[in-house]
Amino acid sequence: MRYLVLGGTGFIGSHLVDELVAGGASVRLYSRGLTAQEDWPAGKEVERFTGDLADAASVERAVRGCEVVFHLVSTTLPKSSNEDPAHDVATNVLGTLALLESARRNSVQRIVFISSGGTVYGRPRASPVAEDHATDPICSHGIAKLAIEKYLHLYSMLHGLDYRVLRVSNAYGERQRADRGQGAVSVFLSRALKGEPVTIWGDGSVVRDYVYVGDVARALAAAARHHGADRVFNIGTGRGTSLNDLIAIIEKACGREVKRVYQEGRTFDIDRNILDVSRAAARLGWRPETSLVDGIGKTLQWMTRR
Repeated sequence: MRYLVLGGTGFIGSHLVDELVAGGASVRLYSRGLTAQEDWPAGKEVERFTGDLADAASVERAVRGCEVVFHLVSTTLPKSSNEDPAHDVATNVLGTLALLESARRNSVQRIVFISSGGTVYGRPRASPVAEDHATDPICSHGIAKLAIEKYLHLYSMLHGLDYRVLRVSNAYGERQRADRGQGAVSVFLSRALKGEPVTIWGDGSVVRDYVYVGDVARALAAAARHHGADRVFNIGTGRGTSLNDLIAIIEKACGREVKRVYQEGRTFDIDRNILDVSRAAARLGWRPETSLVDGIGKTLQWMTRR
């Protein structure tokens, strides 16, 4: 079986490629650039294609001959998506529709899509949040992710294109780019190493579910192999950590105090988001294996080497 990883040189994508290659799979990656970080060890056995999700012709060439496609591409961030919702729709939703058409034409068996467990649910009415929770996103990023989920279901009904959706919580780990301002763990660690203050929106009591990227890669690979009726899975740890507690863990790992700058909270931030991951455990046979302390330690070692 040949796997195509859209966004294969990105943060999560590069870890997924490593996971698939280690399992002996035939892997093709598609990315706007052919190289990831300089320490990324993907070998010659990986077939590489260059292009953008909006480039339908390039996507068509990459899809051809692949049985499973991992869709990990996103052009927006939750914090900035509301500034230009039209761009969000044009680059993510429309680009995905072209991908689905290409997958249909080329007899792709399954799409595995990485959605957002942090934004598709909106403000949680229960904690932890299960997959059957209401979906009322409060940012365009979440709306676009949810729209793609719905189109995946539509193509499954109309054309028999199988799919799995992983609603991932706050992923962190090696190769995450702190300069993009996404991922509290990476941003806070980067600033701590530089002796710079950390900006916290609100009073630091906001709680998130932080999941290590290696565990996310294992979940994606498991979703590609899954046989069963379920199509949507939460991927997190089922445990919440406040920003203040996160900084305390980082301070202990770095052996230094981190200066904190508190600013007024943002309208699109929710107070608490913890995912119920029991369905993934029962159906995919997947569980998070890396604790937050250990994951932060691994990320710190990688940042220090760089």
